[in-house]
Order: sequence, then C-alpha cells, then structure tokens
Amino acid sequence: MALFFPDIHSKNLKLTSGERRFAACLFRTLEDDYCCWINVPVGIRQLRPDFIVLHPGRGILTLEVKDWKLDTIRGMDRFSAEIMTDRGLKTEANPLEQARNYAIAIKEMLERDPLLTQQAPGRYHGHLLLPWGYGVVLTRISRLQFEESGLDQAIPTDKVICQDEMAEGIDAEPFQQRLWNMFHFHFGGLLSLARIDRMRWHLFPEIRISQQGLFEPDADGSDKDGKISRFLPELIKVMDARQEKIARNLGEGHRIVHGVAGSGKTLLLAFRCLQLDRMNMAKPILVLCYNKPLAAKLAEMLAAKGAGDNVQVRHFHGWCKAMCDLYQLDLEKSERPIYEKQVEAVIKGAETGRVPRAQYAAILIDEGHDFEPEWFKLLVQMIDPETNSLLLLYDDAQSIYGEKKKRSASWASLGIKAAGRSTILKVNYRNTIEALNFSYQFLSAYIDEASGTDETPRIHPDAGGRNGCKPIVSRFGSLSDELDSLAEQLKARNASNVPYDQMAVLCRFNRQVDTFRATLSGKGIPAAHVQSGSSGVRLMTMHASKGLEFNTVVIPDLGCMPYAKIAPENEAKLLYVAMTRATDMLIVSYHRESDFTRQCERLARYS
Repeated sequence: MALFFPDIHSKNLKLTSGERRFAACLFRTLEDDYCCWINVPVGIRQLRPDFIVLHPGRGILTLEVKDWKLDTIRGMDRFSAEIMTDRGLKTEANPLEQARNYAIAIKEMLERDPLLTQQAPGRYHGHLLLPWGYGVVLTRISRLQFEESGLDQAIPTDKVICQDEMAEGIDAEPFQQRLWNMFHFHFGGLLSLARIDRMRWHLFPEIRISQQGLFEPDADGSDKDGKISRFLPELIKVMDARQEKIARNLGEGHRIVHGVAGSGKTLLLAFRCLQLDRMNMAKPILVLCYNKPLAAKLAEMLAAKGAGDNVQVRHFHGWCKAMCDLYQLDLEKSERPIYEKQVEAVIKGAETGRVPRAQYAAILIDEGHDFEPEWFKLLVQMIDPETNSLLLLYDDAQSIYGEKKKRSASWASLGIKAAGRSTILKVNYRNTIEALNFSYQFLSAYIDEASGTDETPRIHPDAGGRNGCKPIVSRFGSLSDELDSLAEQLKARNASNVPYDQMAVLCRFNRQVDTFRATLSGKGIPAAHVQSGSSGVRLMTMHASKGLEFNTVVIPDLGCMPYAKIAPENEAKLLYVAMTRATDMLIVSYHRESDFTRQCERLARYS
C-alpha cells in the first residue's frame, strides 16, 4: 500500500468528491514503494498541486484533478477553459497547463541540487536525474465522452485519466500504465532513500530538521547566487516518512503524542504550530513547556521557520506570572515559593472569572510529562471551544520532576478528550545506537518498564540505525585531574571540527556549573551559560538541558548522583535525559564512586 501524506481518511483533508475517489483509486492500485502527497504545499512559494506521485524507479508525477461535467465545459484550448458555473460563465486555466507549470517548478527546484541532477557530460548534464511528468484527471467524464467532444484537441489523450479508468474494480496494471504514459522519457535507475529524502527536503520545507543555518534559500526560492549548489550539505536531515505522515495527519481536537527521547516530538509540535499559524486564527496560539532554555529554543526554532506574532512561546511558570501581572491577581501570604503561589493564583482566577477562559485558539505542550495534573485542567479551560485544538507531547521515561506527586487521574478527568487520538513514536533518531543502548540500559536498571499504563505508556526506544562512538566512562583520582582531562577532550573535539557551541557540559547542581565554567575559561576554552547570548561550550544543569541536543555531551562528577534526597528512580531518569542529549559523542567522568558510576562502568565494560 502506498504512503499517503496526509492519510486519505484524515478528517483534516478537504477534498472534492472526485479528488477523494481518485485518492481511493491510488490507494487500491499502488504498491508500497509509491509516495503520494495530496494538496500539500510545495517549496518556499507554497504551490498547491492536487496530487504528487513519486516512485523511486518511475519518477515524479504532478496531477490536477477536475470534477467538471461534459455539459459544463463550453470551450477549451491549450491554455484556458470556459466553464459554466452557478454564477455564470467562468474562464479558468487549462488544468493540463496548471499541472505543467507545477511540474516545471518542481523540476527546477530539484535541479538546483547537484546531487539530484545528471553529472555525466553531454546533452543532459545538469538535468534532473529522474523522469518527471504531469497530467489531468477528469473524474466525471468518460474516455468516450472525452474523445467524441474534441477535448483531446486541448489535452493530449496520453495526458488524461478519465472517469471509467479510475472506477472501483479497475486492474492495477493498466491504471499504473496510464500514469506512466504521462512521461515523455524513461531513464535512470532506482532512487536511493537518501536521494528521496533530498527531494522531500527541497519540496517540503516544513519537514526540514535544522542544520544550524548552514544555508538558507532566497525567500522566493530562486537561489540567484547559486548558494544551494555551493553549500547544500551532502547529508541532509528531514522527518522520516512515518514522522511526516503523523505530522500531516494531526488534525483538530485534542491529541497526545507519546514519544521516546530523540523521536522528533518537538519537530511535530513545530510542524503543527506552523500549520495552525497559517490558518490566521482570530486568537493567539500558545506553546508551553516546563523549563526556560527549552522555551527559548522553541521560540527561536519557530521564528526561524516563519511563525508569526500570533504564536506565543512561554515556559509554564513564566506564563502564570504574566497572567498574574496582567489580571492583577492576589498571591497568598505564605512561605511557599512565589512561582507556586502564582500558579495557584491563576487557577483560582480562572475559577472565579478574573482570568478569562478561551483565550487561545490552540495550545501546544512540549515535555508534558513534567506538568502537574491541575495545570492541564487549567490549560484546557484556556482553549477556545470553537477551535478546541490541543497537542500534548509526553514521555514518562523523561519525567525528571518525579519528586512531585505522580499523575494518577485519567486524561478525561483533566478535560483532555484524546481517546483514539494518541500516537506512539518509538524510534530514536537523535542518538547513535551505542549511546542509546548505553543510556536506556542504565535507565532500565532503575525503572520497571512494565509500570506504564495505557494512558501513559513506558516505551522501549528503537534505535534509528546510526552507528557511532561508544560512550566514554572515565575515573580520576581527583576533581582537578577530572577537570584537566575534560578540558583536553573538549579541545580535541574542537580540533576534529566540532564547534565549541555544539558541545555541552551537563551538571547535576547549579554550583557545579559555575565551577566548571571558570575552570574551562581558565584553560582557554570559551564557555557560556545556556541562557547567555555568547558562544562557547554550553554549561547548564541536567534539568535545563531538557529538550535540547548537542554534538558532544560531557557529564562530569557523576559520583554526586544519585542525590540522597531524591529517589534513585527519579535521579536515573534525570541522568537518562542528560545522556540522550548527545547526537554524536557522550563522555561520562567521575572522581568519587557511587551506585551510578558503578553501573556506568559495568555498561561500558560489557557493551
């Protein structure tokens, strides 16, 4: 069965009856190596062909679908068609000309990438390395009507599929042959997965995974200075097909995505946020997470992807403070931390009407496993019932604020109506196989994988298939020796072309951050706090690293864990979060022993 983006049964896919019947025909007749995009915006210019069909061996095809009846077509030539509508005679572009223009735009977009063009000298040098074609689907006109009416003078017979050729029960082979007759040329071999990913990267900018600003196309997609040819990396990163399918199927209502670390949950949030933003809703879209660094990262990422002023990104306690200031809420007089009192004030304000409900068209929550149950009850009230859009991302294995009370209430009792709308992401794409196995084996020694529930499953991550270096676990005689080695390893990574600002030192306590930053600076290594604007090795607590990622992650002084005042299970989750921030190299060191250091040594020895 072909892959469809979005799914043809998706409620948020708006199709005419003819488009839906044609999609069903493709669903019945195409094998699983086909990909079909239905009314999906293409490129920077957001072109909207009705259908794009891609086959790794056949090529790429652009199709326009029309539900016109024969008696409504009053005239047609190569460029235009006169159609009788309820509002009188209307002139439209010939649908074949529409499909042709879309196909040429796609071809030219892909030809800007040297790895998608033919490189052999000769006539076709620089041309797209796969066949491309275009055609028309007339869902309410038979082949006989098409030919007898003379429409074949405006649309060549090999460029059209008619009503009787897409009917239910049609054989797959002749139907597919009609599709591929729309190509003038047939050449080339099978496209590799890497080349298909490159095509998807160009065609659908919203599924790109950031490459730290290595290259950005011109706003109009024209690439006047040839920047793509010069700087586009050989390895590009996009959502995989499953992630893209889930992202395009996220529709209205309440949705929960349960995903392991590094599975692309935040990417799905960004995709959905941009989708909603393009709908120009009357009320703001609120994006929330637990910690400040992740909120800053989300805001930066969404702004870079084109999110408008209607998108507000906050960490939860910062949002509560803003509500208290805006509505002049009274805080109780007690010794409790002020941020707790502000949360309580907003909850009471919503109950009494001092804080207006239904303020937001949509709320999207990243790292929802760190939220308290009563926070969800509050936030659901803030969503406009007219839009009723909530997206919640969750991973129980990363609930690092476990010293709080456990969420035991059902989602429904908290106002979250997500029954039948939950998705599980099991594949970790961030970490190497070696780092993921090391991290999850460590965590498994402290948690019971079977302790999850249907509503909050504990998911065993599957590796995305990328191999790399084994995590390094080192013991030292003193903190001074440990810091000296740490500095040398960071310098060595930098000498191997890893920028310092793609490295992070993750500490258990705030006091360690200041100590290590001073040490690194004294050894000539630029070091910066995660929230500072300066460049250099990022130093932060493990809690602050939530949702972030770095090429190289160093976890020093592991002997201070587990912290005696916190349950070992919760400390293990915290260390798991820190370990899974590393995309390439994980370095763990210590100068004093603990249960965690002994466990890591065992894993390093036998992995």
